[in-house]
Formats: sequence, structure tokens, C-alpha cells
Amino acid sequence: MPESASAMWLSRVPTTNKVAFITIDDGALSRKPEVIEFIRQAKIPVTMFLNSPAATKYTPYFKAIQEAGGMVENHTITHTSLKGKSYEFQKKEICGSADKLAKLFGRRPTLFRPPFGNKDATTLKAAHDCGAQAAFFWTQTVDKGIVRYQTSKKVVQPGDVLLMHFRPALMDDLLGALNAIYKSGLTPALLEDYIG
Repeated sequence: MPESASAMWLSRVPTTNKVAFITIDDGALSRKPEVIEFIRQAKIPVTMFLNSPAATKYTPYFKAIQEAGGMVENHTITHTSLKGKSYEFQKKEICGSADKLAKLFGRRPTLFRPPFGNKDATTLKAAHDCGAQAAFFWTQTVDKGIVRYQTSKKVVQPGDVLLMHFRPALMDDLLGALNAIYKSGLTPALLEDYIG
């Protein structure tokens, strides 16, 4: 494995600002059209960590979210667990996806989320070598509108990263995330504005 710097590994963005971050992963399972209009009208800043095959197959959908203010970031080609795999394998998964997403959306991803949150030191080196400044875990997950906190303190902290997926209940998830963020006295912000 070549010597190189590594991407930062974050589950919470270091900030004193009263903000939290909405992230949406994958892209192949469900793409409800009302989500686009909701994001546009409510001006919800979202970061999409997309797999390149889903992004390729459903480019117009994700471009519409991008045009509404969303950002497209990297989530590998095949959504396989990277931890323990060779540098060459991981670099191919990460760089291959970054290359494809750059062609599709006109911007090379600078952020990365490893599938399942599984990573090792090799992952962070490969991510950096593919242009990622930071790789992300999460502090809360949202599914079927229910926020699942990773700690017993059921509050969204400044800098927290909320994870949801392109699933049928994404509208409920967005509403659940926004409610939890606002209830905690925070505002949703764009992840890319705080990294780099």
C-alpha cells in the first residue's frame, strides 16, 4: 500500500454552530418524486452518498435533487464492505465511483461514506487518494420516520450526522429528521459547507 495521507473519519462535524446534517445513502431502492419537491420547497440541505450504478440508472432523479440544492458524494461502486480488503480493491471501488459521479454530476465527490460504515486504515488512505477529504459514519439513523439515537441522550447535538436511505418512507424520514433537529434547537446545514 502506498504511503499517503488519509481522509478524516467523522461521525460528528466539529463545529460550535447550531447545525446538524442530513445524509441519504444508496439510491437504487426507491426514488419518490414528491421528495424532490419537498427538498426544493423547504430548501432542505441534503448530502446524497450514492452508489455509481444507481446514480447512472437514475441520473435525472438525483440531478433534480442536486438542482434543488443537494450534493452528490461517493458511496462506492458495488456497496460491498471494504474493511479488510486490499488497497487496490478499495481504491478501485472508491475511485471508480468518484470518476463516474464526476461525469454524471459535473463535480468530483470530496466526501465518502463506506458501505455499512465499515472501514479500516486502508479505506481512509484509498478514500484520500481518490480525492475525499473526509469519510463519514453517523450519529443518528432515521427509518420509517423514527430517529434512532446512538446514545441514551435522545437529542441531536451540534455537528451530528443523520443517516437515512432512499427507501419508500424517505418523506417520513426527512420529516422525522427535521423534527428532531428543530426540537434540539438546531438547523439543518449542508455537510460540504463545513468540510474542507
